[in-house]
Amino acid sequence: MTFSSVPAAAKSVLLVRNPTAGRRRRGLLDAVVRRVRAAGWQVDIVDTAARGDAQSIAAACDGDRYDVIAVAGGDGTINEVINGLSLRAGDGPPLAVVPLGTANVLAHEIGMGFSAAVIAHTLMSGRLLSMQPGEVSAAGAVRRFSLMAGTGFDARVVAGVTSPLKRRWGKGAYVWRSLVEAWHYRPVRYAVEIDGVAYQAASVIVSRGRFYAGPYVVAPAAALAEPTLHVCLFERWGRWQPLRFGAALVLGRLARMGGYRVVTGSQVHLSVHSEAGERRGHPVQIDGDDALTLPIAVAVGSGTVRLLLPD
Repeated sequence: MTFSSVPAAAKSVLLVRNPTAGRRRRGLLDAVVRRVRAAGWQVDIVDTAARGDAQSIAAACDGDRYDVIAVAGGDGTINEVINGLSLRAGDGPPLAVVPLGTANVLAHEIGMGFSAAVIAHTLMSGRLLSMQPGEVSAAGAVRRFSLMAGTGFDARVVAGVTSPLKRRWGKGAYVWRSLVEAWHYRPVRYAVEIDGVAYQAASVIVSRGRFYAGPYVVAPAAALAEPTLHVCLFERWGRWQPLRFGAALVLGRLARMGGYRVVTGSQVHLSVHSEAGERRGHPVQIDGDDALTLPIAVAVGSGTVRLLLPD
């Protein structure tokens, strides 16, 4: 694994800001911008207004004008920028993260934290890591992810959390929705094929990184620098099993729980094996956003995105 740093001559950053994210952390963003501008950098701020805007901005970003593209938002906004950069032929600027979202999983993954001084320093002179985003294909649509794609209980929770509820309750919205989903539980068996080997599970998370839902470890051996998928299989069915797994995740005991295992691979196919009374569709969450529906194919993408890491 090889790291490098942003050239000392870099003096311009395009900051993509989600104005609806992180109202409680708006002061953090202001402090970061002040520090970067005080160091002599030009900071151009572009606000998103609708879903997909961040992807379009990243895809069209002038790589000759901007030395860094920064994202002030949550994992969903970061995902859009990664999708936009992935569409380019390797000429996109490196990506810096200003965590303002609910979970900020990528920030935890790279050890960013919430210090304005550390974030500003990383934006201007952080280490560069070239990563290959994961790639999900479904019914002709392709979506890339930096962290995870999942189906089952967690995907239904994500699909059920509305934007107003998330803004009002933060992480509490996901706790509430988890209880609702547990109450309305219907057993579903998902067919999982990993490099040609068949498995079954009650829920599945395909991960590129170690963390999930914030600072909680779901795939201990995963690393963004390695082009490997870590497939997390929740193999026990029952109304309260998802809450049991969730409690173990928060307590740091998930890896030792019976009915849970992680299988590595490079090609994954997910579909419904059998269901009992499940009348809804089967959503797929990507980096914490409701994105697609089953069946899907998951692989490590061929493109790369350069990500700025703190020292």
